[in-house]
Amino acid sequence: MAELIVMPKFGLTMTEGTIASWNVAEGDPISEGDILCEIETDKLTNEFESPKAGILLKIIGAEGIPITCLEPIAIVGEANEDISALLTGGGAPDEVQADVVVETVLATAAPAKAAGGRINASPLAKKLAKEKGLDLGLITGTGSKGSITVDDVNNYTSVEKSNKKIAVSPVAKKMAEESGIDLNTLTVDGRIMKKDVAAQISETSAAAAAPEVILLKGMRKTISKRMSESWSTSPRVTYTRPVDATAMKEFRTKLKPEFERRGLKLTFNHIIMKISAQTLLEFPHINGSLIDDTLVLHPHAHIGLAIGLDSGLLVPNVKNCDLKSLSQIAAETETLIADAKAGRTNMDDLVGGTFTLTNLGAYGITAFSPIINQPELAILGIDAMIDTPVVIGGQIVIRPLMNLSLTADHRIIDGALAAQFLQRLAEYLENPALLLV
Repeated sequence: MAELIVMPKFGLTMTEGTIASWNVAEGDPISEGDILCEIETDKLTNEFESPKAGILLKIIGAEGIPITCLEPIAIVGEANEDISALLTGGGAPDEVQADVVVETVLATAAPAKAAGGRINASPLAKKLAKEKGLDLGLITGTGSKGSITVDDVNNYTSVEKSNKKIAVSPVAKKMAEESGIDLNTLTVDGRIMKKDVAAQISETSAAAAAPEVILLKGMRKTISKRMSESWSTSPRVTYTRPVDATAMKEFRTKLKPEFERRGLKLTFNHIIMKISAQTLLEFPHINGSLIDDTLVLHPHAHIGLAIGLDSGLLVPNVKNCDLKSLSQIAAETETLIADAKAGRTNMDDLVGGTFTLTNLGAYGITAFSPIINQPELAILGIDAMIDTPVVIGGQIVIRPLMNLSLTADHRIIDGALAAQFLQRLAEYLENPALLLV
């Protein structure tokens, strides 16, 4: 029996999603668990698995249009099943229905089947293949999971064309071989000459030198939007203060064996998260959020950690760091990092943060100005530890110094308050035993 497939709700705070791309076309057979489409939210891009096996009878949700959670996006059922009742009663908004016509044409413009199963190709690749009169089943995909891309269609040379006899001068043939030019791609009346190959080499070189144009989408598009909003929202100031990391390094060295016995990893990030949580309780205005004209002071510290991925930046947060032990913070943080790298991040882990850490120390950065993660009021940049000669008691000694770069929203956090916060944070870092007081 045919059923409506609805826009999923990936997290408690998700209200709508946008279909970035359909991985299947109308008429395709699908199994339960097959990837139907990729869905973008304001936090993540998720692969959506089919909850039902059958035939994809209708695509309702068009690509690129925001769709409210639990609204229908497709219909799955048995072949040739009557779905008119679902279309009239299940109801997608009128504007979505209008776009479906275009989407259906695009999705079914190319053959949907290939020997051995379904063809995985982007809608644009299917459209281009139809225009060129090419069979997608003969094209090898180079995209994600073997998907056929527009470039694959453009670069494809049919068997018939490649087998035809071409008249070419010896010099032109040698030039083509040395330059990697496929003579089948040249459109020449009569014999291919040196000038024809030279023109193709020039054209190829010009194309190679042209700038690459990349359309922002998914996580990178979301990051771009959120960073622009933060930049225009917060009048921010960055304060940088050096910290002697000697005691923190000794503290970590002493605790590492115990953490290893528990199967845990202890990093400087974990220690700074715990100390930041303690410091934030002493400076509640820095642990706040500004929403419109309302300042919200949070009773607990939910510390986010920026995680760099190939696709962009995620900032999941550990809730209630002020109430948790260092080992609990370490365990939860490493789980969040593993989930982010594996693409398993839960949207609920990305919301509710009150303060963020971002660490560029591994890249040798000694000072930078991180951008505030709205609606938080501050973000702490952690810089590289550098062995530095300092004067202590009239003697020159080498100490591992580390800068802390605090970017604060000047609407709420004045310079004196930011400086006091950094001073107290440095006191804890330079004497971690204060956590026990």
